[in-house]
Amino acid sequence: MSCAGTVEKLTQVDIAENALKNAVKCEIPTISVVADEEFLPFKEDTFDLVVSSLSLHWVNDLPRAFKEIQQVLKPDGVFVGAMFGGDTLYELRCSLQLAELEREGGFAPHVSPFTAVSDLGHLLSRAGFNTLTVDTDEIQVNSPGLFEVMEDLQGMGESNCSWNRKPLLHRDTVLAAAAIYQERYGHSDGSVPATFQIFYMIGWKFHESQARPAQRGSATVSFGDLAKIDGLLSRGKK
Repeated sequence: MSCAGTVEKLTQVDIAENALKNAVKCEIPTISVVADEEFLPFKEDTFDLVVSSLSLHWVNDLPRAFKEIQQVLKPDGVFVGAMFGGDTLYELRCSLQLAELEREGGFAPHVSPFTAVSDLGHLLSRAGFNTLTVDTDEIQVNSPGLFEVMEDLQGMGESNCSWNRKPLLHRDTVLAAAAIYQERYGHSDGSVPATFQIFYMIGWKFHESQARPAQRGSATVSFGDLAKIDGLLSRGKK
């Protein structure tokens, strides 16, 4: 990126070659690289900015992926990311678990595992990022039923990625899950919700020019004085 803020060169990275082939074309000179986020093939201090959008939940070793991103950033470079959070598809997960417990006496994971927001800041900090910002949002999508939710997920390429998943779901179990989904979460119009929790994160690589917190004990105003601020302001106006 230049000092004027315009993008001079864009490097696209994905572990799936077809995803790179189908990427939207733009006027910016672009390089496409097939690579794993856990083993980025770039030298240290290469990029001013790294952006990741809804792909990190596929990573097996998230701490390593964050460390790789931090290493390829230049000093004062910034990482901006978004990833699915732990409450994503909780309606589908709970319905399948209850149905499997009832019909088969146990359950296996049928929804991909996701990270909790309480862990995210710690992982970014441990990777070497500072001046962190983490936010969360929820998007709810309504569908006619469980089967349509599962069909949409398959169309998104978001099928279950757990290594220990069961190869198939019995028909009776799926029908029971659909009934539970409708009963526990269904709307009055017959539709059912599918919740997607999204974590947004920003982290900077250290540079000497960055602002730093003041030394402990260097404050000149006490928090107790804040209660008196209205009186001080009123006196000043007089």
